[in-house]
Amino acid sequence: MGQRRPHQWLEPRLKILFIAFSLVFGRTVWAQIRYSISEEQKDGAVVGNIAKDLGIDHKTLKDRGFRIVSTSGESLFSVNHNDGVLYVNGKIDRESVCERINPCLINLKIALEDPLEIHYVTVDIIDVNDHAPRFPEQEKRLEISETVLPGARFQLQAARDPDSGSNSVQIYKLSHTDYFRIDIKDRDRDGKVPVLILQKPLDREITKRLELQLTALDGGRPPKSGTMDITIDVLDINDNAPVFTKDTYSVVLNENTPVGKTILRVNATDSDEGQNGEVVYALGHNVNDKLFDVNPITGEIIVTGLLDFEVKDVYEIDIQASDKGTVPLTTDKSITIKIADVNDNPPQIEVTSFSKSVPEDSKPGTTVALISVSDLDSAINGRVSCSIPEDVPFKLISSTQDNTYSLVTTSALDRETTSHYEVMLVAKDAGQPPLSSVKTITVQVSDVNDNSPEFSSSPYAFYVMEKNVPGKSVFSVSASDKDASESGIVNYQIWRDGGVENKYTSFININSENGEIYALKSFDFESVKTFQFHVLATDSGSPPLSSNVTVNVFILDQNDNVPVILYPVSANGSAEGVEEIPRNVNAGHLVTKVRAYDADIGYNGWLLFSLQEVSDHSLFGLDRYTGQIRTLRSFTETDEAQHKLVILVKDNGNVSLSATATVIVKVVEPKEAFAASDVTNAVKDDEENNVTFYLIITLGSVSVLFIISIIVLIAMQCSKSSDYSSKYLQETNYDGTLCHSIQYRSGDKRYMLVGPRMSVGSTLAPGSNRNTLVIPDRRRRESGEPELL
Repeated sequence: MGQRRPHQWLEPRLKILFIAFSLVFGRTVWAQIRYSISEEQKDGAVVGNIAKDLGIDHKTLKDRGFRIVSTSGESLFSVNHNDGVLYVNGKIDRESVCERINPCLINLKIALEDPLEIHYVTVDIIDVNDHAPRFPEQEKRLEISETVLPGARFQLQAARDPDSGSNSVQIYKLSHTDYFRIDIKDRDRDGKVPVLILQKPLDREITKRLELQLTALDGGRPPKSGTMDITIDVLDINDNAPVFTKDTYSVVLNENTPVGKTILRVNATDSDEGQNGEVVYALGHNVNDKLFDVNPITGEIIVTGLLDFEVKDVYEIDIQASDKGTVPLTTDKSITIKIADVNDNPPQIEVTSFSKSVPEDSKPGTTVALISVSDLDSAINGRVSCSIPEDVPFKLISSTQDNTYSLVTTSALDRETTSHYEVMLVAKDAGQPPLSSVKTITVQVSDVNDNSPEFSSSPYAFYVMEKNVPGKSVFSVSASDKDASESGIVNYQIWRDGGVENKYTSFININSENGEIYALKSFDFESVKTFQFHVLATDSGSPPLSSNVTVNVFILDQNDNVPVILYPVSANGSAEGVEEIPRNVNAGHLVTKVRAYDADIGYNGWLLFSLQEVSDHSLFGLDRYTGQIRTLRSFTETDEAQHKLVILVKDNGNVSLSATATVIVKVVEPKEAFAASDVTNAVKDDEENNVTFYLIITLGSVSVLFIISIIVLIAMQCSKSSDYSSKYLQETNYDGTLCHSIQYRSGDKRYMLVGPRMSVGSTLAPGSNRNTLVIPDRRRRESGEPELL
């Protein structure tokens, strides 16, 4: 391309291809003009003066509407309406406008009016070298086998340059190498294509990879260039056999080497690549023993069977190393394995004679078992000793024969303490390290009848409510025997010696198998309050052993006696009486006193009085504790002369019993009362004397019984432990009393003297020495007053 002056790129070149004719048809005139301009011109660069070139007066352009009316690149150019100059509208890039079209022509249509004129303008965009060649890929990787012969051609992708003509790609250059050269193939529209040609054979073992650079240059001045990196990997072929890293392999093993243990690792290498260089291992075809195996990947030789020095002491095995080529190459290597003898046989224990059970009364030195030990090893490894733990009543006695022992007892045995023994026999050889074996035999201790039955409690104390149902179980005793089988089966019986103190044993019976005791008759507290007997427990051993226990039975009182009216009592025995009082008595006058008696004790014998029926409630009052009947007010003339009072007397049992007494009160004039008082007083004196006599007898009997009960209980306490006394004298579930009681009042408190037990509902008064009880005053509870303790 020739030299141009700088102003030639800035000044448009005008070529009037055709201004040959002006055709006037009607009033239309047209002409065609062609300009040339280089790309990359600045915005506003002048292309040409259309008005001047067409000979049009520039003063009339604006009036005639000088303008571009149609164009393929209207936005690329503009016209000046004042002077008719065509200039560049923005920067023009030929490669963007025309891509690969050559030449690059832009057609414009210019219009004027009055008269109408159409002119055609063609602008030729001239290329400049503003682009460098560029390869589609910055890096190219080729794989070429080392078997490829020289002269082989490998076509590469051509570089691209958007410029045209001489500014496009012209030549290619390859970086220096002895193996390849570059050739160029010209393909017209596709440009120049580079071809890589092999000049000498490749050897992967010498050169695994080649790094080359291909450069493309265009024809600009100065030329521009682009590069592409070419990486050539030389592909391997299987042309090398595996080589072992050692010339010889040998190893020494103990005969107790465990299965699965790695004993040796062989290693072979192959200079080939990929599968051709991957080495696998296998046992040779001459290896018949199934005692060893080789890992095909790692070359580790492992033990797969049990090694025994006594069977074979040396093994010769072959190992093959092969690659994974299409036609694999193989190398063999022989390995020597020597077996060393060790103490690998533990002693064996055999019980030749054994008594599974030994009587507990066997004498020390009794033979229990005969034991023999052995060891398959020889010399010192076969020398065996046997022992047992020291915490068992046995020992081993060595026999005259080698490795034979007797197991004998060393002390007395007790089955009830230890019913069996686990004897651990330990046999140990003299090898290094020593081996041992353990065998456990179970020695059962058989039972003999050497234990008497034992009662769960001694003595027993039972409390039985009176009026019990005959034939029903009232309590039971229990005894156990530590012996086994029949020697531990216990039978029960009541000891009957016919003495006076055991006369009550005829009232009871016992179940010989379970110790349940039955009452054959109903007990009456008022007849008998306590008694004792003996129970004999005998086992079924031979000879049988027995033991006995004392059983104390306490009869508990229940409310089974109806109160008895002592006064008033009529001549026919009914509880009725007549009292006469003067009409002029004042309030509080004692009319009479109802007296009653209850054979029960405690609350069951505590009597309360109440008015069940009265003709006038405002006249008479009754003391609920004493039974005294008093007037509540003075009599008036309107009051009746006779009044009937029905008094209810009931005890304080859980289910109270009661009796009634009827008192007829006659109100008489004072004179009649004086006359009748002598006769009445005489009758009352006789009756009161009888009542007093009965009360003295009753109180005397109760006192004697109370003193006897106290003496008996004190004697029992002295002969027994404090635990036993508390067992049946302070039972929290006690309901009733064990002896008679005496009630009395002192001030605002009511007291009860009892024997060794408290009655239900009572509290112990301080300083009473545990035999005086304070009776809660029910009058106070009914009136809401607090109780005094």
